[in-house]
Amino acid sequence: MINHFNFRHEKDGTFLITNDYGCYDFLTKEEFCSFVQDNVARDTPLHKRLHQKLFLVDTMDVYASETASRLRGMKNYLFQGTDLHIFVVTNQCNLQCIYCQAQDHRAKARGMMEIETGRKAIDIALQSPNHHLTFEFQGGEPLLNFPVIQQMIAYAEQKKGKKQIDYTIVSNFSLLTEEMADYLLAHHVAICTSLDGPEEVHTKNRISLNGKSSYQAMLRGRNILKKRGCSPSAIQTTTRYSLGRAKEIVQEYLKEGQHSIFLRPLTPLGFAKSDWQKIGYTAEEFLQFYREALREIIQLNLKGIPFVEQHARFFLKKMLTGTADNYMELRSPCGAAFGQLAYYYDGSIYTCDEARMVAEAGNPAFRLGDVFTSSYRSLLSSRVCKATAEASVLETLPGCCDCVYQPYCGVCPVVQYALHGNIFAQEPNGYRCRIYKGILDCLFAVLRHGTDAEQQVLKSWVEEEHENHQE
Repeated sequence: MINHFNFRHEKDGTFLITNDYGCYDFLTKEEFCSFVQDNVARDTPLHKRLHQKLFLVDTMDVYASETASRLRGMKNYLFQGTDLHIFVVTNQCNLQCIYCQAQDHRAKARGMMEIETGRKAIDIALQSPNHHLTFEFQGGEPLLNFPVIQQMIAYAEQKKGKKQIDYTIVSNFSLLTEEMADYLLAHHVAICTSLDGPEEVHTKNRISLNGKSSYQAMLRGRNILKKRGCSPSAIQTTTRYSLGRAKEIVQEYLKEGQHSIFLRPLTPLGFAKSDWQKIGYTAEEFLQFYREALREIIQLNLKGIPFVEQHARFFLKKMLTGTADNYMELRSPCGAAFGQLAYYYDGSIYTCDEARMVAEAGNPAFRLGDVFTSSYRSLLSSRVCKATAEASVLETLPGCCDCVYQPYCGVCPVVQYALHGNIFAQEPNGYRCRIYKGILDCLFAVLRHGTDAEQQVLKSWVEEEHENHQE
């Protein structure tokens, strides 16, 4: 019996087939015809392979019992409650990054979260049924409101009960002091900064209001932490100035002791949206950059230098292990509210970080409530939450439901709304869609046509983590 599947006719005449459990296979034309006619002979290698990958099942009863755990692995995030809670402790910043999504040319209001607002936000976050929570402090530049961060961490530790909380902060490091570093490390706060590449690229993207080099300020902060045995993680954002410099950017991460990079395309929000003609690019231009970087990263691995591209790893985990990370943009439904909540400095609560960025531009369409009058239950039962979830279920969306890459992908209703005024995708094969398809094309090309060593590199990015998870 044929199970549900999606397919695509490849240029070489073969057919790529996928199913909801992340399994895939390439079939010749003859094999594909036999498959769709439910005429694959038993006791053949093809039948065994397709049966193991759940493309062929014996009966629907067996199908249900055999695949429940596989489906749970792909949809595990739906059963946990909101994990990531983002506290925007200020929208003020001492940089003016050319791609800033958290600010808009039209935004005028600037403010700081007060401690009572922060405490009420934590009270709501602790109502999540998830036992393991992540509290992330963002801005603007969050170190501008460091005393409130300290008080919020103390309050969370006092109120958390049996819950486990991981703390993290995203900072440009320009304001980091020795005392701040001591506090953050003493309280086990994971620290992340932006690193867009070599100094020329980084300073073009991230402009300091005091006229000094944002790159040198970032390095000064990293050195403060390195002296204490801490190697902070880094975030990369790709602008037009990054194109053609993929190898240099990867090498910069390697120089700074990083073992991975997340090659992120620019999202048309905030400054990036209004200045897109200057700093943006087409999906095809980003994919050319991505392919160059991926080749460089694979070559590093072949030389014995472990280094991971995180976008690829999120996809590969679904493709190779049938399990999914809680990465918000590659979920169905997406992570809005179910996976993350964003608490703005004034107490407003949004479905996600992108939603509060849209609100910065004057449109609070994705505001769920506020910390003063809302509860966790009321936030997740709100019409806004339900509509956002409904608009991001790929299995029901035209253009997505029958796409061969549907099991691995995701959509962002917030970005759709910001660009087109509708939470449902109005542009088939749009900018982000073409980027995700292109990345998956790259990965499938290596898995199918790459050397054994190149294929093993990609597999190694998920195998060790999967083994640890199984234990």
